[in-house]
Amino acid sequence: MPNARNQAMFDAIKADLETASAVWVVDACGLTVKETEALRRSIREAGAIMKVYKNTIMRKALADMDLVNMDEILEGPSAFVFCDGDVAAAAKAVTEFAKDNELLEVKGGMMDNAFVTTDDIKAIASLPSKEVLLAQIAGAISGVARGLAVSINGIPSGLARTIQQIADQKAA
Repeated sequence: MPNARNQAMFDAIKADLETASAVWVVDACGLTVKETEALRRSIREAGAIMKVYKNTIMRKALADMDLVNMDEILEGPSAFVFCDGDVAAAAKAVTEFAKDNELLEVKGGMMDNAFVTTDDIKAIASLPSKEVLLAQIAGAISGVARGLAVSINGIPSGLARTIQQIADQKAA
């Protein structure tokens, strides 16, 4: 029978996993308190949250929810970054902090119930933000609509010019 503390942690992990669209696993061992606070702040600003749970209880929660097996990265000290908003922003916050501080190791994670490697997280971090992508889509749609409007407007104006030329020829 698990103790009450572990059961509470198990329930908390399941609640976090239900709302998360991605989970990054990092090793923040060796960071000072000030560095850890800075990391948590940058992750929070990206719309994610970092929590520390026991690896064994995380394994059990993943198995209980039929989620991807992350046993290969759930070794040693682990902190979990739960992303429920912009996944790219959270990945960018973690990878940018890891570039500046070599003590932070990005181990991998999961996204859409698929295992994600460290290289995948770096690739996700290189994506533009959600707002930039939406602006690019809006610009593309606007360009197509503008081109269609110019094309549609060209037909009547071309017809009007042709009729004017015929009228000018007949008047002469």
